[in-house]
Amino acid sequence: MDISRRSTALYGFLTIFWILVIGWQAEEHLRVKNAAKADLKNSAELYANFLGATIRGQQWGNRVIQDRLQPVLRSLVNGRTNGLAWPSELLSVTLLNPAGDPVISVGQTNVEQPEVLQGGEYWGAKTVTFFNPVYGVTIAEGETSNSVYVLGGNDFTNDLRFRSGPPPGSFPTNGMDRFGPGPGGETNFSRDYPGGPRPDRMGGPPPGPMGPPDNGGNPRFDGRGRFPRMSWTGGMTEEQLKEYKANAAKRELHGLVMTMSTDKYRAVCVEDLWLRFVIGFFAAISAAGFGLAWRSVMRTSVLQIRLVRASELNSHLREMNLAAAGLAHETRNPLNIIRGMAQMLSREPDAPAEIKQKSIAIVNETDKVTAQLNEFINYSRPREIRRANLALPAAAQEVVRALNFDMEEKKVTMEVKGEPVTIEADEQLFRQMLFNLLLNAVQALEPGGAIQVITGRKGAEAFLEIRDNGPGVPPERRKEIFKPYFTTHQKGTGLGLAVVQQIVLAHGWEIDCLPNEPKGAVFRITHLKVTA
Repeated sequence: MDISRRSTALYGFLTIFWILVIGWQAEEHLRVKNAAKADLKNSAELYANFLGATIRGQQWGNRVIQDRLQPVLRSLVNGRTNGLAWPSELLSVTLLNPAGDPVISVGQTNVEQPEVLQGGEYWGAKTVTFFNPVYGVTIAEGETSNSVYVLGGNDFTNDLRFRSGPPPGSFPTNGMDRFGPGPGGETNFSRDYPGGPRPDRMGGPPPGPMGPPDNGGNPRFDGRGRFPRMSWTGGMTEEQLKEYKANAAKRELHGLVMTMSTDKYRAVCVEDLWLRFVIGFFAAISAAGFGLAWRSVMRTSVLQIRLVRASELNSHLREMNLAAAGLAHETRNPLNIIRGMAQMLSREPDAPAEIKQKSIAIVNETDKVTAQLNEFINYSRPREIRRANLALPAAAQEVVRALNFDMEEKKVTMEVKGEPVTIEADEQLFRQMLFNLLLNAVQALEPGGAIQVITGRKGAEAFLEIRDNGPGVPPERRKEIFKPYFTTHQKGTGLGLAVVQQIVLAHGWEIDCLPNEPKGAVFRITHLKVTA
C-alpha cells in the first residue's frame, strides 16, 4: 500500500511537471510571437517616420510635389535606393484623402487591405496593414517647371489645374500673362522658377520687403523673392471656386496606409513553435521515462520482496519435506515389522483359516502403504543430476524387460523403434522416469493394447515418445496429470507423473501430453542433448 501511494504521488508530480513545462513553453512562444510582432511594428514605424521626414523635406507651404514623392515611395517598396538594395517587407504604400480614396498608391495592388481604417493596424492571413493619420498636406500634380502661385498664399508649388494659366483678370500683370510674355515680350519671372532667375532680380534690386508697385502697376517682390500675399478669388465665379476647393480637397492627405508582409513574422513564429514542441516532446519523454523507471524499480522491489518470502517459504517447505520424508522413512520400519509378523501368522500350520486369511490381508495393505511411502520419499528427494552418456534405445529395452511381468499379465505388447541416439542424462533417473511412464501406460490400457517407444533426432537435439492406443487423456486434464496426487486410476497414488516431470525439469527438458491418432495418448519429451 505504501509503494502504491508513493507511485501515485510520483506520477502526479511528473504530470504537474509536464503541464508546467508546457505552460512555460506556451508563455515563451507568446513572448517570442509578441516580440516578432513588435519588430514588425517598429519597422512600420521607421518607414512611417522616414516618409514623414521625406514629406516635410519636400513640402512647399502645405503642398508636396507628387513626381518627387512617388519615386521615394517606390524605392522603399522595392528595397532599392542610391544603388543599394535591402530586403524590404513593405508591399505597398497608399496615401488617402479624407474620403478614403487613394491619392498616391505604390506597390502591389493584390495585397489584403481593409477598405476602412480608423487607425491602428489590421492583421490578415499573410499581410499586416498599418494606418497613420496625416494632416495639413496636399499632393500637387505636375513637375517643378510648371510652378504657379498658391491661391491666397505666398509660396510656389505645382498644380496641373493651372497649366493654362490663372483665370483672366485674377492677377494684375499690366498685360503680361503668368505663363507667357506681355505685349512687348517682357515677363514677370521665369517659368523655370525656382531653378531659373529670381523674380526680384528681373527689374533691379528689390526696393524693400514690401515695396510699392512699380511704374507698370505690378507688385514688387520682397527681398526673399516672394510675392506679397494676394488672392485670385476676385476673378473666379462661385462655381469655379467650389470646383477648385473640391479638387483641392481630393488631393489633401488624411492618412498613410502601409501594407507589409508577415512572412518573416510567421517564419519566426513557426520556428519557435517547433522549438517549443520539441522541448515539450522531450519533457514528456523524460517524464514518461522517469515514470517507467520508477515503475520498474517498484516492480523489482515487489519481486525482491516476493522472492524473499518465497525463499523463506521454500526453506520452510524444504524443512517440512525433510521432516515428512524422515517420518515416512521411520514409518516404513514398523510397517515392515507388521508385514513380517502377518506373514509368520499366515504360515503357521495350526493357524485357523480365518487367521491366515486376515494375515494375508494385513500383508497386502501393508504393501500398499509401503509403496505410497516409497513414492512419497522418492518425490521428496532432491534431484541431483549426474550426467553421463546414455544410449537411448538400449536403456529403453532394459526398462521394457523390467515390465515383462505386468505386460504379460495384461497381454500388452510393447515395441521400441527409431533412430539410435546417445544422449546426456542421469541413467538412474532416466530409467525411473521411463519406468513410470511405461507403467502408467500399461495401467491405462485395456487387455490386448499396444505401446510404442520411439526415439529420434532433430538437429542437435533428440526426442523420446511413448505412444499407446488406450482411452487417452481429456484435453482439460492434460495440464493437471503432472500435479502431485492427481490420478485417474483407482490403484494409483498420483505421484508417478509428478516424479516424471520433476526428473524432466531437473534435466532441462520439456514434456507434453498430446492426443494419439486415432486414439490413445502420446507423452513427448524434447530437448534431449545429443552427445557424440
